[in-house]
Formats: sequence, C-alpha cells, structure tokens
Amino acid sequence: MRLQRTIKKEITCTSIGLHTGRKINMTIKPAGVDTGILFVRRDLEKHNYIKADLHNVSNTHLATTLGNNGTRVSTVEHLLSAFSGMGLDNAVVEVDAPEVPIMDGSALPFVKMLKNVGTRVQGKGKKLLVITKPVSVSDGDGEAILLPSPEFKITYKIEFQHPLIGEQSYQVTFSDIAYEQEICAARTFGFLKDVEYMQAKGLALGGSLKNAVVLTEKKIVNKDGLRFPDEFVKHKILDAIGDLSLLGMPIIGHFVASKSGHKLNYLLLKELLERKECWKIVGSFDQSKVSEEETPLNIPSFATLDSVPAF
Repeated sequence: MRLQRTIKKEITCTSIGLHTGRKINMTIKPAGVDTGILFVRRDLEKHNYIKADLHNVSNTHLATTLGNNGTRVSTVEHLLSAFSGMGLDNAVVEVDAPEVPIMDGSALPFVKMLKNVGTRVQGKGKKLLVITKPVSVSDGDGEAILLPSPEFKITYKIEFQHPLIGEQSYQVTFSDIAYEQEICAARTFGFLKDVEYMQAKGLALGGSLKNAVVLTEKKIVNKDGLRFPDEFVKHKILDAIGDLSLLGMPIIGHFVASKSGHKLNYLLLKELLERKECWKIVGSFDQSKVSEEETPLNIPSFATLDSVPAF
C-alpha cells in the first residue's frame, strides 16, 4: 500500500521570477491528507488560494499558469514536477508574487530541498488513475497520447531545426530514483533571439544564463555547456511530469509525446477526463489488473526519501 506524503517541516527559499524578474519568496508547508498542492498568494488579501488542479489551468503559453477568482500563479510546472518526482501529495506553497521562483531553471533545487527536510507518510492511501484504453490529442505536428501500461512510463520526442538539438528522444520508467538521476536537473532552454524579443515585450524579464540554457543559431551561450547531451528532451519530460500531476493523482499508463508542450499536455488531460471509458481509479492497495494477461500494477515506492509513518 502506498500512503500519501507531506514534508516533515516547512521549507523557505528565494529566487527571481522568470517572467516578472522580481525577487520572490516561497515557503512550502506540510499539509493534511487529501489537501493536494495548494498555492497561496501572500501578497494578496482576498481570493488568494489556488489549488493545483487541472480545472484551474488558465494559461499554457510559455509556462503553466493556474488561476482562480481572478488570482493567478504561473511557472508552477517545475515545482509540481519535483513534488511528483519525489512522491509528495500534500503541501501548501506560499508565494509573494504571481509566479513560482525559477531557481536554476530545473527541478533540482526543489528536489534537494525536499530531500533535505524529508517527507513523512500519512495515514491514507494514494488513489491512482489507471489508463485502460488509448487517449490522444494532436495540434499541428504535435501529439500527446496516454496508453495502457502496468507502470508510469514516458516516451518523448522533440525536433528543432537547430544543429545542437535536431531530433532527440528519451524514454524513462518513472521512479523517484530515475527522476532524480535522469530528469530533475534538466534546465529550461530558449533561443537568444526569442529571449530578446520576449524581454522587449515585458516577458522573461528574469531569464538569464543562471536559470536557462540559451542558444544562438550556432552555439550554446552558457560557458559550462549542457548537463546532459539530451538535456533538451529531458526538460520536456520534466515539464510533462509537472503538468500531468495536475490530474491530482498518479497515472499508471504510458505517456507518449512528440513535439508536445504545456498546451497539449493540458488538452490531453482534459480529453482523458471526458473519456471515462478509458480509465479507472483504484486505491494504491488495490491489486486490480490492467490487462487480460493479469499484469499487476507497478506502483513507485519512493525509496530515496526517509519517511516515518504519521497517523
């Protein structure tokens, strides 16, 4: 049985916002069972609570933005990815700005903070959404699919007309160990010409070589280069894990994406919820089967975090 988790004690950090360019203070606090991930805008007095939920997605341009009652918080995907990667189900995230701090452009700083304080299991099991039939969406050249599988697996392909990117593909079977070792350190990336254009329009004001991989037409501007040869596609996987967590429960299925992004990830989850014949919800203790061959579910155990039962 896989129990829900929260952090053992609160975490605080400060970094700039990728789009606002302003200093942002963030505090992550423990939360009770079934809370989910709740964002709180401490710079606002009213209507300042936003739950990390698919129905609260208000924008998917450049980042995933959540909104509720006129209040928004953007660039949530890296933090949500870290929570999902480390098996965290319940937390309250307080910020004093309309976005989550960008840190180094990856989920690695958040993973380090979570591991530093540790998590504790709580007295209630996780619910799982098991894919039973294929669901897909497409948009131009992009496509995103969820297929039946006894485990959460991701296959991602990207293609950019750039000599240092080109076609890249990567597949990972989800676990906290795989997430930490292969995915969480992959940074967001962009092209210098696009960054300059966005900043002229008042966007990406906090973008720099400290929090993104920046490319010209021929080279990588960052002096230290890449963290992985395939860092670009791995960051897309990092983003997808964060976006898919907005479903509110772990997915047991195979996510396959080609030239996808925040918009298609969101549209896929919307389509999934409308196609009720394509999934079922089970408890993490349920030994339900997912195919005629009676394949048991392979549920991640999140073995790398020190956890003490707290009922």
